[in-house]
Amino acid sequence: MNTSTKTHSSRISSIDILRGLVMLLMLLDHVRERFFYHVKILDPLDIDDTHPTLFFTRITAHLCAPIFVFLTGLSAWLYANPAQKPSRSASAFLFKRGLFLVLLEITIINFSWFGDYQVLYLQVIWAIGISMICLAALCKLDRKWIGIVGALIVFGHNLLVPISFSPDETGYTIWTILHDRGFLINNEILTIKASYPVLPWIGVILLGYFAGPLFGKTITSNTRKISLVYIGLSCLLVLFVFRYFNLYGETLPFEFQETFVKTLMSFINYTKYPPSLDFLLLTIGIGFLLLALFENMNNKFTTALKTYGSAPMFFYIFHLYVLLILYKILTAIYGTQQGEYFGFNHIWQIWALTITLSIALYFPTKYFSNYKRQSSNKWIKYF
Repeated sequence: MNTSTKTHSSRISSIDILRGLVMLLMLLDHVRERFFYHVKILDPLDIDDTHPTLFFTRITAHLCAPIFVFLTGLSAWLYANPAQKPSRSASAFLFKRGLFLVLLEITIINFSWFGDYQVLYLQVIWAIGISMICLAALCKLDRKWIGIVGALIVFGHNLLVPISFSPDETGYTIWTILHDRGFLINNEILTIKASYPVLPWIGVILLGYFAGPLFGKTITSNTRKISLVYIGLSCLLVLFVFRYFNLYGETLPFEFQETFVKTLMSFINYTKYPPSLDFLLLTIGIGFLLLALFENMNNKFTTALKTYGSAPMFFYIFHLYVLLILYKILTAIYGTQQGEYFGFNHIWQIWALTITLSIALYFPTKYFSNYKRQSSNKWIKYF
């Protein structure tokens, strides 16, 4: 009995630790977006015009969305299969939470980016919400079929790249939502842009749900770690073969460059909107390895990460408004010294501010995490 409880606690901790890590990487990317916006970057990045420090700062954030969506699916399986209780359906919870996330995206989250509603951007929270709604509809299927559908989407959606629609064609709206980012509405009254095509993310959340039994109560910690390492390395091996030989999985080809650093940049420079297969193999493969690493790790750093990961939606919303207010204050003091923006001159300043904010935001996040754990309010649990 004691062993089972310890294993369950370790299992949950590793997920929260990884979720906390990607939240901090997300903070880094949003600090970059807020205070380095005057330095434009493309997707994929232009390695000839992007300095390596900016390139690798941006690339670290690529881990965020895939790992978070995958863990959302995995957590949904854990919700449906609690360790010490009978199994239950996750459909209603997933559906309500998915709608809640879509509502957050189009209201307080969208406002946090620019402090106005000139353009409604449907971004990562929207994509997670839609993915959860789709999982709510599919989670009653046999788990095997959930895994098959998820794998077909993740491994097959790159075949859909040649398909496109112009705004005046039937099918443009649904295809823009599913696969090709673009404007859904663009007129003087309302502008809506789907920035995160949702189809690949639906595949990722389904695979996360399929992977849930790896964290089941019958799996020992050692078996789980071995399985996680095996799957993670397999993802990276498949990626290496696909990428090195330019076989499949990314529209931008890998090419050897004049230096090792630029060659590495070319190798890991992938399309994110929508995420290519190579993008997902890299990020989710690393995610599996990190889950294995965090399985039995317990120190001050992982404890802090677990705090961030235990209240992700609160941290997400809170940090966006902190960045918005900080940007307004600095702009009022120093003006727009980077053309039409206020911004930093060096990447190290982005990292320094990120570290400072991660420390400052820890305490309110910890307070809310404790409050959420003790509260009986069901809506609080959604954060």
